[in-house]
Amino acid sequence: MPALNIEYTEAELAAIREAAAADGKTVKAYVHDLSVREQQRRTFVNHAVAFWNEHLEEFDAAFPEDAPTDKRSAA
Repeated sequence: MPALNIEYTEAELAAIREAAAADGKTVKAYVHDLSVREQQRRTFVNHAVAFWNEHLEEFDAAFPEDAPTDKRSAA
């Protein structure tokens, strides 16, 4: 399985160890889960923005009282 070797300062590693312990995880599991979760978050946000941009006119038509009066730029 592919792996990474990541360098941290002593202070950074101490903080990561503390956070991992608070979650009841090993440092390896904590850093793995954190990096995977961040990638999933980024994917979700990108899809949410794309959905918003694709349906912007529909939202404005459905809720005209909330639509901006000036020309809106897509997110």
